[in-house]
Amino acid sequence: MLGIKRLGLLAALVLVGLAPAAAAQAAAQPSAQDTQYLQAMHQTNLFEIRAGDLAQSKGQNQEVKRLGEMFKTDHTQLDQSVQQTASQLGVQLPGEPTADQQRVLDHLNGLSGAEFDRQWVIDQLAAQLQAIQATQTEISQGQEQSVIQLAQTVLPVLQAHNDELVALAQQLGISVPQASASGTPSPGATTTPSPGATTETPAPGGTTESPAPGGTTESPAPGGTTESPAPGGATETPAPGTS
Repeated sequence: MLGIKRLGLLAALVLVGLAPAAAAQAAAQPSAQDTQYLQAMHQTNLFEIRAGDLAQSKGQNQEVKRLGEMFKTDHTQLDQSVQQTASQLGVQLPGEPTADQQRVLDHLNGLSGAEFDRQWVIDQLAAQLQAIQATQTEISQGQEQSVIQLAQTVLPVLQAHNDELVALAQQLGISVPQASASGTPSPGATTTPSPGATTETPAPGGTTESPAPGGTTESPAPGGTTESPAPGGATETPAPGTS
């Protein structure tokens, strides 16, 4: 009987020991934010590697070729860290860039010469800003420490790439996307900020337009404060009596 009881006790202890391990494994599951960032960053790396290949094979501008080679090298190294982190957390990564990224690559593949160079820089500016924004979001909203640390490693690389692109865009006369006051890229304004958008972007929504064009300035001016004292009788009735 003692032997049976001891076996039962050992079995219970084993189960008790397994419970914290199972709980720890469940707690190690990355959040949706962490998972989405790993997957998005992997697809960005795939896109940048292929875009780098195109820059080296089709680029006419030597700076485009140089940046293409650098971006490919850097994103290949970054992707090794992304894959390692994803493997540790059990996150499955996509095998291809996104559909939008593939469309950009296909479009670039059909261009050549100076036209290719300009479009490559434009596409890269947009891609880098989106990647920077996603990385900043992970740093501020991520939960898994290993993914946050990965994003902190990725961010300065992306910012350095963006600085290189901005310098090249200015040389080629290409409008540079603007970032918001917080430093994050303004959503959707990556292609529209150039044509005079610096004056229009602060007024998107009417906050600056509603008061200025006809709000507080037109309502008092048209016939209100200037005409009401004159045609009110207080100034006209004493005038005809005294004369």
